[in-house]
Amino acid sequence: MDDTPARGRPRSETARRAVLDAALELCQSGGYQALTMKGIAETAGVGRQTVYRWWPAKQDVLIDALRDLALRKAEGLSPETGDTLRDVRTLLDATFTLTTALTGNALIGLMAEAQHDPALSHRLQATVIGPRRQALRALLARGVADGSLSDEAASLDLAVDFAFGTMWYRLISRHGVVDSALAGEITAALATLLHPGAAALSGPVSGAAGPPADRPAGSG
Repeated sequence: MDDTPARGRPRSETARRAVLDAALELCQSGGYQALTMKGIAETAGVGRQTVYRWWPAKQDVLIDALRDLALRKAEGLSPETGDTLRDVRTLLDATFTLTTALTGNALIGLMAEAQHDPALSHRLQATVIGPRRQALRALLARGVADGSLSDEAASLDLAVDFAFGTMWYRLISRHGVVDSALAGEITAALATLLHPGAAALSGPVSGAAGPPADRPAGSG
């Protein structure tokens, strides 16, 4: 379902695309806080009222821009070569490349706003974050189905959290880059985490360790 309100006259596709591209480019270069509807309109070459007619606020523009970009880059973000780990690497590489070049500041800004705006949080999860998670999980599930991966040692949801959680941590803390090299490292880590037989190698996971077998509890 499209969450974008239907407002005013039908959109000019050229103007719409110019607004969406301008929003992402300005946000990436100047930061989320500095982004304004006026700046978006001026950069896109349209009137400010035209932008407001289609989008109530900059958050709405950015969510549409991120979703539109994902649709345009769908092939790279949904690879299907039959080699699960190769496809995982391709998906992560494409995602990280877009994040570094164009979408990182928009994602960080929207996520910050969403912490105190439940409606925005829901829209962000439904239209931007959720679909990307689902795409990676589907690839990993395909690997489990064909036997090249296993979810016995770790759940697929945890594996997805690990992959994208690393991306988010680096974006927020800025202690490391989000690039092709990171995509490769995460893919290799997922291969280890989800390797068939990993559960047997890691052994059972338990809580607090009990007393040694040769010593009664409470002694020493």
